[in-house]
Amino acid sequence: MRWVFWGAAALIAYTYAGYPLWLWLRCQLRPMPVLSGFFQPFVSIVMVVRNEERVLAQKLENLFGLDYPAEQIEIIVVSDGSTDGTEAILQEYARRPNVHAVMNQLSRGKASGLNDAFKLTHGEIVIFTDARQQIDPSGLKVLLSNFADPQVGCVSGELMLGDSRAGEKNQGMGLYWRVEKIVRELESASGSVVGATGAFYGVRSELLSAVPPETLLDDVLIPMQVVKAGKRVIFEPRARAWDVPDLGAEKEFARKVRTLSGNYQLLQMLPWLWSGANPIRFEFISHKILRLLVPFALVAALLASAGLPQPFYRAAFLLQAAFYGLSLIGMARVKIGPVARAADAAFTFVVLNTAAMVAFANFVTRRKVAWTR
Repeated sequence: MRWVFWGAAALIAYTYAGYPLWLWLRCQLRPMPVLSGFFQPFVSIVMVVRNEERVLAQKLENLFGLDYPAEQIEIIVVSDGSTDGTEAILQEYARRPNVHAVMNQLSRGKASGLNDAFKLTHGEIVIFTDARQQIDPSGLKVLLSNFADPQVGCVSGELMLGDSRAGEKNQGMGLYWRVEKIVRELESASGSVVGATGAFYGVRSELLSAVPPETLLDDVLIPMQVVKAGKRVIFEPRARAWDVPDLGAEKEFARKVRTLSGNYQLLQMLPWLWSGANPIRFEFISHKILRLLVPFALVAALLASAGLPQPFYRAAFLLQAAFYGLSLIGMARVKIGPVARAADAAFTFVVLNTAAMVAFANFVTRRKVAWTR
C-alpha cells in the first residue's frame, strides 16, 4: 500500500509541479526565442459554426474590425447543418467580397466543415477561430508577426476568460487557465507547445492536410502534424481572444469531457504520437497523457492512505479529505471570505479530474462525443 501511495503521489506531483519545473529549467539552459518581425501576408480566416445566430454577427463584425488590411483577409464560414437563423446571417454577410459562406444542410461535424473550408482558402496563413470568442483588434497582427521566423509553422493565441474591459477571471476555470498558460509559455520558450488554443490560432497553409472525420481536437491534431513536419508550434500570449468566463457548470463539464475524450481519440488515430516520429513525445506524454491518469492516482492515494495505520498516512488521508470537503464548499458557492477562492479552485480541480474519468469511460465503452463550440 505504501508503494501505491508514493507512486500515485509522485505521478500527481510530477504532472502539476515536476513537469513545469523541468520546463523552466530547460528554458534557462536552452532557450529558443522566436525571431518575430513585420509579416503581413494574405490570410484566410476559417470558422465552422452550428446554430450560432446569437453571436455570429457580432463575431463577424469583430473580424472586420481587426487591425489588419481588409484586402489581405478572406473569411470563410461553414454552417454545419444549422437549424436556427445562422444561415440567414451568413447569406447577408456573404454579399461582401471577402466573405465566403458554405451551407451544409446536414451536420457532419467540425472536422468535415474544416475540410470544406480548406478547399476555398487562398491565404499563406490559415487562421482558425470560433464564433463565441472576441479577438483583440491587434491580435491578428501580433499573431502573424511570429511567422516571420521560418521555423515557426503554427502560432497559438491566448484564450482569456473574462471581459476585455474588466480583465480576466481569476477563480475556478480562470485559475486553471492561468496555470495552463504558464505551462504553454514554458513549452513555447524552449521548443513547441503541445496543441493550440482552438479559439485563435494560425498555421502555414502548406502544412495543412485534411482532418480525419469526427476528429474532436483539431487544435491538437493540426499542431502536432506541424511539429511532425519539423516546424515549431509556439504560444503568443499577446494575441488574445476573450471568452465568457462561465458557461454554466453543465456546459463547462461537457466541454472538458469532450476535450479529454479527444485526447483518447488522438491516441487511437495517431499511433505515431507514442513513437520516435513525434519530436515532442516526452512533452506530449507529460502534458496530455499523464493528466488522463491523475484521477486514478488521486483515488489510489486516497484509498492507500486510508488503509495505512502510520500517523503520516493518517495525516495525509485527513488532508485529502479536507481538500475534497473544500471542493464541496466550492460546489455550493458558499462565500466564506478568503476560503472562497481556495474552495473554488478545489472544486475546479475535482470537476476536471471527474471529467477525465468520464472521458475514460467514453473511451472504454466506445461512446461517441459530438463536437461542441
